[in-house]
Amino acid sequence: MTIFWTKKSKTKFLEIAEYIQLKFGSKSSEKFTDKVLDFIELIRRFPELGSLEVSDKQIYGFQLTKQTKVFYRINKQQISILTFFDTCQNPEKKPK
Repeated sequence: MTIFWTKKSKTKFLEIAEYIQLKFGSKSSEKFTDKVLDFIELIRRFPELGSLEVSDKQIYGFQLTKQTKVFYRINKQQISILTFFDTCQNPEKKPK
């Protein structure tokens, strides 16, 4: 199954990686990036790994780190990475 990153997911990923690098250093940012890439490979093999967050839109969520949740949608041919969500934010901002 192919993986598609939305523009929003790319932007949020880069924002989080840059923030981690500024606050915690390059090693931590690299660990975060590795964790994201490992997750991508996992959902390529096991698409329904996450929990179904919005059933009518088939949006799945997965707690990637203590502070970061990733949201994605499974289609017939691909998995779309929708966004990364900082769990310290207002919960009303998460995808609906």
